[in-house]
Amino acid sequence: MNDEQLLRYSRQIMLPQVDVAGQEKLLASRVLIIGLGGLGSPIALYLAAAGVGQLVLVDHDHVDLSNLQRQILHRYEDIGRPKIASAAETLMQLNPQLQITTLDHKLSEQELLETARNVDVVVDATDNFEIRFALNRVCVETGTPLVSGAAIRMEGQVSVFLNKPGSPCYRCLYRDEGELDASCSENGVLAPVVGIIGSVQATEVLKILLNIGSTLDGKLLLLDALHMEWRTLTLKQDSECPVCGATA
Repeated sequence: MNDEQLLRYSRQIMLPQVDVAGQEKLLASRVLIIGLGGLGSPIALYLAAAGVGQLVLVDHDHVDLSNLQRQILHRYEDIGRPKIASAAETLMQLNPQLQITTLDHKLSEQELLETARNVDVVVDATDNFEIRFALNRVCVETGTPLVSGAAIRMEGQVSVFLNKPGSPCYRCLYRDEGELDASCSENGVLAPVVGIIGSVQATEVLKILLNIGSTLDGKLLLLDALHMEWRTLTLKQDSECPVCGATA
């Protein structure tokens, strides 16, 4: 670690749970972020600022005026640009020492599988449940930790799936794909709610990379932002889960 990095990350290095060794671990880490919208924006910004050395960014959408209410990676002048280009530019301005890989197309399951094998953590920041289920399948197969978040209206949730034997996966939480047809474009969302949820996701990613504290593995953290109330539910592996259960 050079002198500039020691100064840049000094407030983080001061933490006994991080120290120089932990910061070097972050600098050597590689994280996949799927989705660069409301959730992906704070996730990517905080991971870049914290010194996660390599980010793999995936999004095939373009910046729209309606995005700017909450998607803080993008600016007015980015309207019409691919989100992947806008995001990479913003992140490099924040931390020029990053290594960023951009993928501007919808990944096939085989591409997801290959990419998940080559990262330390996968972050689901999408609002597409087909992609969420595909991400879950490849993370279970590869044993890659998955940090999942969702936000809509004035509500949000975060969970971590470490994909160890006996631990639950995302499909243990949601078995029926039909119940998940909901998005911000149809229901709305209060701007800071995605920031809160995305920040929690980023925190969980850093804890996994540093192997510190207790993660939300096996738990579902729920936010009611209207009344600013948090609840934590316990998740257990479903023995009949089609992905990780005994019959899978």
